[in-house]
Amino acid sequence: MTTHEHLHHHDRTPSRRSLLAGASGLLVLASAEGTASAAATRTARSSDLPVKRTGAARGSRLTQGTTLVHADLHNHTAMSDGDGDPELAFASMRDAGLDVAALTDHATLLSIEGLSSEEWDRTGRLADAADDPGAYTAIRGFEWSHPLQGHANVWFTDDWVDLGGASGPGSLYSWLKDRNAVASFNHPGREAGMFDNFSFSARALEKMVGLEMFNRGDDYLFDGWSGTGRSPLVACLNAGWRTGLTGVTDEHGTDWGFPEGKGRSGLWVTENTRAGVFEAMQARRFFATRVSGLRLDAVAGGVRMGGTLGISSGDVRFTVDLDRGPEWEGKPLNVQVLRPGSHAPAVVDVIETQSNRLTTFTVPLDAADGDWIVLRISDPSRANPSPGPADHPCNDWGVAYTSPWWLRA
Repeated sequence: MTTHEHLHHHDRTPSRRSLLAGASGLLVLASAEGTASAAATRTARSSDLPVKRTGAARGSRLTQGTTLVHADLHNHTAMSDGDGDPELAFASMRDAGLDVAALTDHATLLSIEGLSSEEWDRTGRLADAADDPGAYTAIRGFEWSHPLQGHANVWFTDDWVDLGGASGPGSLYSWLKDRNAVASFNHPGREAGMFDNFSFSARALEKMVGLEMFNRGDDYLFDGWSGTGRSPLVACLNAGWRTGLTGVTDEHGTDWGFPEGKGRSGLWVTENTRAGVFEAMQARRFFATRVSGLRLDAVAGGVRMGGTLGISSGDVRFTVDLDRGPEWEGKPLNVQVLRPGSHAPAVVDVIETQSNRLTTFTVPLDAADGDWIVLRISDPSRANPSPGPADHPCNDWGVAYTSPWWLRA
């Protein structure tokens, strides 16, 4: 039984994209809200683009020493299977109000041509030209792409690898082990092998820091449930991975950063630089959402999301700072406490709350029931278009996910 209290406070052709798909089977000071599209002919970052700035303030009500930045870390261009000119991508994302952005074009997937060495170098030059330490962080990455096992984004490496150098998840983990990198499991469950069903590798534990929960407009909590009967979140965390949870647009068009309703991430950084982003990702100090301008911070027993609680069992007090500014004042939301289940997450409590509040509640936890806890923020007035088991509490609309906490086993 839990106790609750609420404290109110106010250059390649587009055919590459279709071939790859067939083979594989917010923001600065505020967020970009509307439905504006960036034209493919955009030539530079311009100040005359109409961007409606909305959203919550960037400071947490719960913690000190970090600032919220809004990020999109998964984007494509014509260098792989996207439609857009890579010269325009970073400027578009900054115009849209993002604080942190990455280009992650595909490495070659079987016979489908992806990045070349020249294009990898070009991505680095573009990121370096766009990077503005303290104001806008531009990152080079790539997407390792396997048609059966899945895709993984890798950031901050000096080099890249495709299936010729890393033919499966295990060899990818070996490649990552000797590099100063962070990586994520992308759109988990879309490819049937699902990284050998998330077979655990200790050598990659501190490299695989992310699991995409929102990709484009999709919530991956139950993606593919009707065919597989498994939740990718449960499969990953139960296997022993310690991934934070991210949202990404996985943009393949020409309006990088602008569409509302696609995934994005909120990172709590000590500084908006590549070093600051890297540190926050290593610490799993981030959350997934598909709503621009959302602020989400949470502590459990005084520990921020992404951390380890110094107990194996006991009553743990959670406090959640959830805000999206005046637009969402009083909006009814739920906080769902997700715990390990065999196939679907167990929901041990649902706390009714509203946006723009601090919400505090206590949950009894025991590592014997599993070592992770995730908070899912949902809108109970809307249905999850990818539902799980009948009558599961998470069959409503997902708004955001905290990164997990782990109990000391």
